[in-house]
Amino acid sequence: MRVAMFGYQTWGHRTLQALLDSDHEVALVVTHPKSDHAYEKIWDDSVADLAAKHDVPVLLRNRPDDPELLDALRAARPDLIVANNWRTWLPPEVFDLPPHGTLNIHDSLLPSYAGFSPIIWALLNGEERVGVTAHRMNGELDAGDILVQRAVPVGPADTATDLFHRTVDLIAPIVRESLDLISTGRDTGRWLPQDRGRASFFHKRSEEDSRIDWTWPAERLERLVRAQSDPYPNAYAFHRGKRLRITSAAVSEGCYGGTPGRIFIREGDGVVIVAGPEAHTGRCPGLLVRRLRTEDGTEYAATDYFRTMGGYLTARP
Repeated sequence: MRVAMFGYQTWGHRTLQALLDSDHEVALVVTHPKSDHAYEKIWDDSVADLAAKHDVPVLLRNRPDDPELLDALRAARPDLIVANNWRTWLPPEVFDLPPHGTLNIHDSLLPSYAGFSPIIWALLNGEERVGVTAHRMNGELDAGDILVQRAVPVGPADTATDLFHRTVDLIAPIVRESLDLISTGRDTGRWLPQDRGRASFFHKRSEEDSRIDWTWPAERLERLVRAQSDPYPNAYAFHRGKRLRITSAAVSEGCYGGTPGRIFIREGDGVVIVAGPEAHTGRCPGLLVRRLRTEDGTEYAATDYFRTMGGYLTARP
């Protein structure tokens, strides 16, 4: 088959590499220009550079709706478009143009976690599995029929970085299997409609989404810290007006009462911060902060940084 590819960052790079390694011809690549968005500078392997290295025509676009792009796509005569991490909506004149339509590769177990940053949101919400889905693109966001889906378990200490590496490794085998099914006609009867009653949609992460709210339960705060692992922007709070990034934490063994955000007591290798909507009852664990980073990039063990107890970590300076 002749294949056109729409994609960006490492997800798109892995997809393009899988296509280049296949028996199919890559006729055109469309990708985004480099971005200054914090999350788009992470895992930023260049799709454009990979395409150029293999002499594949490449177009840089923020949006896919100009006449030049449509003309180039028609001239490429693709049998199929494969998309992964294309950051804006593809119109029907694009996704319906090839005979086999457009196969979108999305890093969640659809219909859950459509949209953006699905691994981070899933980890924050305590999901037991994450994964990758190959589905047919239609006019709704990540809503088309599913062809191939693979999952990996989420361990109790896994970070978003761990899960990124585990799921990005699923892209190549999923692309190979999907294209083999489509090119041989064995995809007939394999497309599974999504249960839209189970669908959920998530927005892009921003700085505000990493801000710690000490009224959250400690279990959820611990997941937030793991979900915002390096190289992602870390979960953060303020101490005496200065930002602290929390890089390692756990749920305390003991229960501690008082006001959320109070720097309370040493426990083991960390310092407990009172947390939870019912913290005043004294029946809730706190967040055991183990390691933190100041704005100048200096790393501290929490027990070294907080030499005396008392005071508060706050959501704002």
